[in-house]
Amino acid sequence: VQLAESGGGSVQAGGSLRLSCVASGFPYSRYCMGWFRQVPGKEREGVASIDSDGAPTYALSVKGRFTISKDNAENTLYLHMNSLKPEDTGMYYCAADALCWSLRANYKYWGQGTQVTVSS
Repeated sequence: VQLAESGGGSVQAGGSLRLSCVASGFPYSRYCMGWFRQVPGKEREGVASIDSDGAPTYALSVKGRFTISKDNAENTLYLHMNSLKPEDTGMYYCAADALCWSLRANYKYWGQGTQVTVSS
């Protein structure tokens, strides 16, 4: 199983980024997927998740600004992030599991992460 994130970077507050996570080694279309972020000294925080039917769940802190989507043909998970704030800064990880954990960090498979830095 491999999950490879990309798309992170440095942006100013109010800007946008799109994160991608290319998956391989498991039946992607049948799995639940999630995006998490972590800053040093804090626990990993669930940002958004999507189940095998495409139903999304969002953390209150990002609802209305972030959109999670999955392309089953390309085995790719996306996170569109708009109106970014400095508090959105962190290492962003994608995660996958046959079980649906929503925003809880119990997923079986994890990527290596991509850094997002938002400056004020």
